[in-house]
Amino acid sequence: MSDIPVFFLHGLAYAGLLFLVSSGLTLVFGMMNVLNFAHAAFYMLGAYFSYTVLRITGNFWLSIIICPILLFLIGALVERFLLRRVHAFGHLHELLLTFGLAYIITESVKWIWGNYPLAVSIGGFLSGQVDLFGLTYPIYRLFILLCAVIVGLIMCFVIYKTKVGVIVRAAVNDSEMVNALGINVSSVFMNVFAAGAALSGFAGVIAGPLLTTYPNMANEILIDAFVVIVVGGFGSLGGALLASLIIGELQSFGVLLIPKLSMALIYMLMAAVLVIKPSGLFGEE
Repeated sequence: MSDIPVFFLHGLAYAGLLFLVSSGLTLVFGMMNVLNFAHAAFYMLGAYFSYTVLRITGNFWLSIIICPILLFLIGALVERFLLRRVHAFGHLHELLLTFGLAYIITESVKWIWGNYPLAVSIGGFLSGQVDLFGLTYPIYRLFILLCAVIVGLIMCFVIYKTKVGVIVRAAVNDSEMVNALGINVSSVFMNVFAAGAALSGFAGVIAGPLLTTYPNMANEILIDAFVVIVVGGFGSLGGALLASLIIGELQSFGVLLIPKLSMALIYMLMAAVLVIKPSGLFGEE
């Protein structure tokens, strides 16, 4: 029983990481109706870019700033020169494009950084531990949770309380009217996609020191992220938050209580949600 608080905190930390990844995916799908299979590849690029920045500068905080900016630029280029050309042809073309892009990125990562795990050491106070409710717990896992809370609050504020959010939501509902008002809808969508890529890159930077940076990290997080989206509801930020919490705790306590079935629990959850409410917990019918 003494392990329960530790596993609960582990679940919260992983839920925070899942939310950081799935929030960008939710943003792109909810605002652009684009299911981006390359999202996890952007997450992996963020981790590898962070590794390189740390090797050069030794400054983790600098990598948190630089890497999301790099992924924002990459996302903008992908949307402008690739995704925009196939968007009119529907989801199948988008999936084929983003799936192929993810494969190219994965193979490029192996070619540049190698096909083996890279340990990321951040040093400083984040690598220490803190006494929490009678437990000694890694500060970095709490830092991940804090990052998820901050990102979630910023996203809610920008989307629902700022002029930028009003323009984006209006462009989703009636792009022709927004265009008629003199706003470049194509530019809005490009920036939304780039912001989603930047969020995935930020999640990759955060994940590197926790999970180790390796070429298969994209595939592993992609499965969990899509389960989050399906369970929470496509395009729902609140659904992504709740689903991340449920899945994070489910995986953590699954390892503790029924380790042989821990990997299957999230699929059982997804199946149950699809049977009871196919649109997801917060999805629109």
